Amino acid sequence: MPQSADQRIIELDVRTDEMLVNMGPQHPSTHGVLRLVLRTDGEIVHEVIPHLGYLHRCAEKIGEHLAPPQWVPYTDRMDYLAAMNMNLGFSLTVEKLVSQVAPPKAQLIRVFVAELNRIASHLLGMGAYGLDLGSFTPFLYGFREREIILDLLEEVCGARLTYSYVTPGGVTHDLPEAIPIPPGLAMLTGRPAGATISWVNAVILFLDWLGPRIDDYHTLLTENHIFVQRTAGLGVLTREKAISYGCSGPVLRGSGVEFDLRRHGDKVYTSLYEKFEFEIPTAPFRNAPREVIVGDNWCRFYVRMLEVTQSMRILRQAADLWTIGGVSQDLAGHKIPYRLTTKLPAAEVYLETECPRGQMGFYVIGNGAAEPLRTRAKSSSFCNLSVISELCQGVLLADIPSIAGSLDIVMGEIDR
Repeated sequence: MPQSADQRIIELDVRTDEMLVNMGPQHPSTHGVLRLVLRTDGEIVHEVIPHLGYLHRCAEKIGEHLAPPQWVPYTDRMDYLAAMNMNLGFSLTVEKLVSQVAPPKAQLIRVFVAELNRIASHLLGMGAYGLDLGSFTPFLYGFREREIILDLLEEVCGARLTYSYVTPGGVTHDLPEAIPIPPGLAMLTGRPAGATISWVNAVILFLDWLGPRIDDYHTLLTENHIFVQRTAGLGVLTREKAISYGCSGPVLRGSGVEFDLRRHGDKVYTSLYEKFEFEIPTAPFRNAPREVIVGDNWCRFYVRMLEVTQSMRILRQAADLWTIGGVSQDLAGHKIPYRLTTKLPAAEVYLETECPRGQMGFYVIGNGAAEPLRTRAKSSSFCNLSVISELCQGVLLADIPSIAGSLDIVMGEIDR
């Protein structure tokens, strides 16, 4: 088997007829509507062409006929695994357009729900990635932990997937003072079923339980020899390529670029996180297996693992702030009334926020009417998926799910 000048590309001395192979949309790793057309020579993949499929939502055009609070539910459906983060990005964009700032209490609540949703999204992403590579147990663990987070978010807004909770002006309603301990959390922590607890204390109880379980994920995936062999050194995306393709989030940070909009974004967004201490996990990692190359599948996965820990750290600090000032006057109020007839000024704004999959941007133009003249969204998954052709040249057919899964895409973001 001769070696190519590029060590990542495999070349065979025995060539066969080229074949075009459809992978997806029914394949579990292609998320329902994604179709990958593979040009193969035997087991070697020479080209991958993604076909995005259609979800037929036309959300952006609909947004030009609705007042901003009425369009919030459409942002839920763009990334249904991180709907709180999507609500937040669009609400901040509208608030920037109308020069409105949500009350401090609403800002703290927004941090709570956004970071909880980030953990839930990463847990599902990590579990599903393990499933892509043949490991079923992390998938069950990820769903178990995520269910508790969904229970907590359901107590906040009554919904488990598409929340429409963060809205222009603040959040739709206050955090509940006391809730029944979620059944899953009560069973796992040995608390009596039906006992009540404050919502913030329920979050802390969950974090206390989840913290030690992170080691289980490292044992099952991060340090697992088979997992390392399936991910390390594969799908290497260099720092320069990641930037040139417009990649963001864990895909960008896995390639060694320390950039997180919670620290490096617009003031409208970074002001939410000014009070919190947290790190931005970025490759390379000192404790990485020796097979790992900066920018490979393993690095992208490991960034998400570390971000779960950092979100837990932010949530504990938010709980401290809530306990100290939750009922005081400076945190009073969770929303500034925003009427559906509020006129949008004749101006345009663009704002990006840090969602679990990367940078999500919303662009809104007002012209003096209550409905925007234009509403557009730029998704991180679209840019991150665009590198798949670059990453899959010369790899084995069996490695395609490993590379595609490491990008952690959600198709609702890509085709609107």
